Amino acid sequence: MKHISVSAAVIFRTSPAGERSVFATQRGYGDWRGWWEFPGGKIEQGETPEFALVREIREELATEIRVGEKLGTVEYDYPNFHLTMHCFACEIISGRLELLEHENAAWLTAETLRSVKWLPADELILPAIEERL
Repeated sequence: MKHISVSAAVIFRTSPAGERSVFATQRGYGDWRGWWEFPGGKIEQGETPEFALVREIREELATEIRVGEKLGTVEYDYPNFHLTMHCFACEIISGRLELLEHENAAWLTAETLRSVKWLPADELILPAIEERL
């Protein structure tokens, strides 16, 4: 079975009122179009998961991020491949999160985190995110 390694950015923010939220994107292409995920992408040969994440967020969202603590690694078997997804807490350094590849995006709170249709692998990291919201 094909194996794909990716990095995912779990971008947190805190509102002036103190409410924490996390950024999620909706896929605009492929077999899983319309499903929600944390932005990121494939780790290229010779890249660290952190470097790949900075590159992918720049390419997909025209935004610079700072990669923080690792929230966990998800292993998941999709029908056609095995996915290893490294998930990191991130913060925005600069940029406006422009959707260059995604159909939609949302800032989700603890109350709304499970209101979207998550990709199966992304769903597995939600408990670690709920602890931080």
